[in-house]
Amino acid sequence: MPSYTPPLKEMLFLLRDVLKIEQYSDIPSLKEATDDLITPILTEAGKLSSELLHPLNAIGDEKGCVLKDKKVITPEGFKEAYKEFIQGGWTSLTCDPEYDGQGLPVVLGGMVSEMLSSANMSFAMYPGLTHGAYSALYAYGSEVQKKTYLPKLVSGEWTGTMNLTEPHCGTDLGLLTTKAEVEADGSYKITGQKIFISAGDHDLAENIIHLVLARISGAPEGVKGISLFVVPKYEVNDDGSLGAANRLECAKLEEKMGIHGNATCVMNFDGAKGWLVGPEHAGLKAMFIMMNEARIGVGLQGLSQSEIAYQNALEYAKDRVQGRALSGAKYPEAKADPIIVHPDIRRNLMHLKVFNEAARAFIADISLKFDLSHHHPDEKVKEKMDDYVSLMTPVVKGYLTDKAFDLTVMAQQVYGGHGYIKEWGMDQFVRDSRIAMIYEGANGIQGLDLVGRKLGKNGGRAVMSYIQELDTFIKHHKDITDMETYVFGLSECKEELQKACMWLMQNAMKDPEQAGATSTYVMHMFGITALAYEWNKMAKAALNGIDGDDKSFCQTKLKSATYFMAHYVPEIAMLARRIASGKAAIMALNEDEF
Repeated sequence: MPSYTPPLKEMLFLLRDVLKIEQYSDIPSLKEATDDLITPILTEAGKLSSELLHPLNAIGDEKGCVLKDKKVITPEGFKEAYKEFIQGGWTSLTCDPEYDGQGLPVVLGGMVSEMLSSANMSFAMYPGLTHGAYSALYAYGSEVQKKTYLPKLVSGEWTGTMNLTEPHCGTDLGLLTTKAEVEADGSYKITGQKIFISAGDHDLAENIIHLVLARISGAPEGVKGISLFVVPKYEVNDDGSLGAANRLECAKLEEKMGIHGNATCVMNFDGAKGWLVGPEHAGLKAMFIMMNEARIGVGLQGLSQSEIAYQNALEYAKDRVQGRALSGAKYPEAKADPIIVHPDIRRNLMHLKVFNEAARAFIADISLKFDLSHHHPDEKVKEKMDDYVSLMTPVVKGYLTDKAFDLTVMAQQVYGGHGYIKEWGMDQFVRDSRIAMIYEGANGIQGLDLVGRKLGKNGGRAVMSYIQELDTFIKHHKDITDMETYVFGLSECKEELQKACMWLMQNAMKDPEQAGATSTYVMHMFGITALAYEWNKMAKAALNGIDGDDKSFCQTKLKSATYFMAHYVPEIAMLARRIASGKAAIMALNEDEF
């Protein structure tokens, strides 16, 4: 049976020593994030995750959700755990105090979310999607809509969903056919079918608030004619009480590879009553608030499964006795040595360890910049932070989930044959992590978003600012002897990344297929560079603290940083060669030659 230990020390190291979050004490949402508040919040979230949610993870996987009498029943224990979860105020952590939220920073909320997702990814999706619905309504909802829905979403009494995909359209939302017909009272009748709707129906909350993309009668074709509607499972009366059941239902539960504890629904809307969110024909802009937040959350899901897979593989490697160390017996009194003595096992474990720690730092960094983009008093700083978040969102989603799945499989490999046996739990981590590469925009789309939209946005302002930031860091640290190895690795990444961006400017603008052929490689190049930068910042913090009370922790950090530079950074050169080869070999075959 697998176990989970919250990585509290790693999280506190990032907040205190790498991000130095106390320096932002004059900024709203960050000023409350003092050490005497952060530590108990993370500690309690860790206990909740490991003691309440993790024991339900295997149950959720085995039992799954059930559709009975047109209602979805969640796995045993989920309903009781959700009640305890919302009673603890965990759904309100980063929400606006105006709507009964606690107003704490996104960077702290992200760390809490990681622990919830590591412990029980299926369960964590319910409040995660709710927060996305909250964010979209907070940004684009009318005052009446905010007053009606936000307090209940913040408290967790109601949950939220996003309804985009239809049987005939996923990425190409311009093809959607769900209709919205205006009624005399200003509401709309929503008619159509949506598929792959996570948390589309369940028994955890008394109401479910669906955000639905639809096309108003007479609207333009394509994405320019899409509007967003709020469509509750139960209508809400003027006094806030629940009214009649709306004309919508879960028609089917999808049979999935993983995340069985989360209800993935086919939703039928049969003239359901909905209300327009934001202006007509501007639905995608509003929905992208939710989607971009979800994409960072999915990157975090990738990390969460890699983390719990690593923890259990490490425990197994220390316990499993098999063979002798190549350099001679390490435990001569025993019949064999634990498999952690073997270099190939060490390679697997090190690959997981250094990715997880850097990915956590990367997500913390983008989360802090998200906070600053909303709350910093200087408009120029807000603009720069927003540019960074926009640029790196597809990288967080695409690269982290691509790599995390590979690493979760690598953790399973540590077990040998036992990794293939269900009782050890590793198969669930592999299956659960696989979806993160697909939903919220399959990872190929993330690469296209990065290359096709983000790099050239505002004349390339974001990527130029990022390269300048790397240049500044390298310049200030290249002559520090103890930083030499790390700065050299970062410099190599930065140089190759610049060349790749230049290649795209010279080739992809003339031929869009060049962008399509290389976009995933470019995304991975950004990902490795970002993690190399995070390891440089962590190495710097470790060097600053190496003469302190936690010398061993800091020494381990530096050894881990060295491994990343030796074993991850060389991938940059391979990616660069692939990019330089362009589309020629990829597009060489005619369709009938496949």
